[in-house]
Order: sequence, then C-alpha cells, then structure tokens
Amino acid sequence: MGIARQHPAPPVVGDKPNTPVTAPPSANTSDLGKTQPPALPTSEPVKVSIPAIKVSSALESLGLDEHQAMETPKDPAKAGWYQPGPTPGAEGPAVIAGHVTYNGIPGVFFKLAELNPGNRIEVTREDRRVAVFTVERIATYAKDHFPTVEVYRNLDHAGLRLITCGGTYSKAEHRYADNVVVYASLTSTR
Repeated sequence: MGIARQHPAPPVVGDKPNTPVTAPPSANTSDLGKTQPPALPTSEPVKVSIPAIKVSSALESLGLDEHQAMETPKDPAKAGWYQPGPTPGAEGPAVIAGHVTYNGIPGVFFKLAELNPGNRIEVTREDRRVAVFTVERIATYAKDHFPTVEVYRNLDHAGLRLITCGGTYSKAEHRYADNVVVYASLTSTR
C-alpha cells in the first residue's frame, strides 16, 4: 500500500505509511462549513463500510513498525485502523488505511480515489454505535511531499482520514509514487 513517512524521516523504502504529527486545533466545523455533531466516547472500530465504492471490511489494528512508520494491513482485503490515533467518532483525526493493490491484485481501497464529496463512510464500533462520516474532499500527494501536518493535525471535532496509494507504480521500487487521502467529518451517529 505505502503511505509517506513523517518528515524529516528518510523517504519511504517499500510500502509503508505515515505517522501522525500534531498542529493547532481547528474550528468545530467541517471543511464544508457544517456544524459537527458531538464527538463520541472512545470505542475501537470493528468495521468500515463505504457504499459508493462497495467496500465492507473488518478492521485490523495497525501500530508502528521498526522504522516508526504506520504498519500496513496484513490482509490486502481488509482495511486497518491506526490504533495509536483517535478512534473513529471520537474527537480528532481517526486514520484508516488500506492497500490499493497487492501483488497486482486489487486491494480493499482499490477504488478509493473514485469517492466524491458527499459520499458516506460508516464505521461500526465495539460499543455497537455507528459513526457516519461524510466525505469532504479527496487529495493526491506525492509521497516525497506528503503534508503530514495537514493530514494528521489535531481537530476539535471527529474527523476521518482514509489513506491508500495512488499514482504511478514502480516495479523496481515496489511502490506507488503518490498517496490518496480522503478527508471526512462525522455527520451523524446511530
């Protein structure tokens, strides 16, 4: 999958994701300018569903690898939640990552770049609550210029970041040139 590393760490070798950094909190509104519902208490996520691209995946827990980069899911058919970060629905930018391809076969987030603002993402949590997020925007970043602060900055509301690889694939380096990041905010719970 491959997600860019936090700078000033060395460039990514292989397919490894980024680690979070903090920045000043933002206002309690989404990028679309709508007031957010109250954040939920912490509860680990168990499933992510994205109806627009027909994704329904149990979630693995992801930590940091020996290079201090976010681990990638072991199963390319499953997405993974970055466990050191906020839980989806709780205050802050929860992160879920997934492979775009794996050994040439489409992964769980193969169609992630096809999402549009307004699409819905649902995360089922251990407390049986469902955090419903709305996509605000989708961005593609060169891995060598990944905007760590923008993606992982502190929020004063419940946000969600879905991350996968994109752009050109280099067989020699076994990695994609870019990362696709979907930015979403909590819009309801049930």
